[in-house]
Amino acid sequence: MVMETSKLEDEGLKVVAELMAIAAKTAPKGFGVDCIETALVYGDEKEELAKYMDQLADELRDPLYKRDANSVRAASAVFLIGLKDGGEVAKANCGACGFPSCEDMLKSRRAGLLFPGPTCIVRALDLGVAIGSAVKICSILNVDNRVMFRVGVAARRLGYLKSDIVIGIPLAVKSKSPFFDRKT
Repeated sequence: MVMETSKLEDEGLKVVAELMAIAAKTAPKGFGVDCIETALVYGDEKEELAKYMDQLADELRDPLYKRDANSVRAASAVFLIGLKDGGEVAKANCGACGFPSCEDMLKSRRAGLLFPGPTCIVRALDLGVAIGSAVKICSILNVDNRVMFRVGVAARRLGYLKSDIVIGIPLAVKSKSPFFDRKT
């Protein structure tokens, strides 16, 4: 059997995304509570994501959404990782969120322009560790990737993940990185 390498690359990226999801799922979590969810965006939904980012550039008056939309278009797929139920707290009463207790933080939760907040710092750290674990898989397997805040904003608004905070990670396997166009 002969298969075009472009099809193999697409299938390979799906496997990489599965491994990224496993790495994110098994990354250490504060107090043993899993608050991470993941998804993979490709095909028509990937273009929908890029188009919506172009719209957000105008709506939010942030031209970097257009720059990052071009990275989404250049990528073969976009891995999403989110902090589900950002209102879940570690119950440590550490005050790092800016409130004297976890209960006070929860009472102060509100919608923000891009994400709701405040967020428990332990849960935010969980998200960071999970992102690091996921992109390490890309590094090991030589898959080009970038961790992008604005991609996550658009993906969350489109409902691709229900998480309070979402980060997008465009993935590519190309001879030259498609993510270096930083003129904007």
